[in-house]
Amino acid sequence: MKKISILLIGVSFVLAAQKTAIITIKGMTCPLCTSAIKHSLKHTKGVIKAKVILNTKTATVVFDENKTDTSKLLNAIKAVGYEGKIVEVK
Repeated sequence: MKKISILLIGVSFVLAAQKTAIITIKGMTCPLCTSAIKHSLKHTKGVIKAKVILNTKTATVVFDENKTDTSKLLNAIKAVGYEGKIVEVK
């Protein structure tokens, strides 16, 4: 029972550190744009998952807040030539 409690505490700690950022992106015009942004985000330390959608000009990024923050996500987008703005973090 003690092992299960420790495991549950560890899992809840990991989940608590996980955040999801919704980011609007200016300048995307084609599928190559989305690929470049997604690649840059995924190679940012602490990013767990990144999804970039051309039609809505948004990125949804799941990240570990203990390893990165939203300013680093915006810098990753800027590094490939686009401008991002945080809409929501949950």
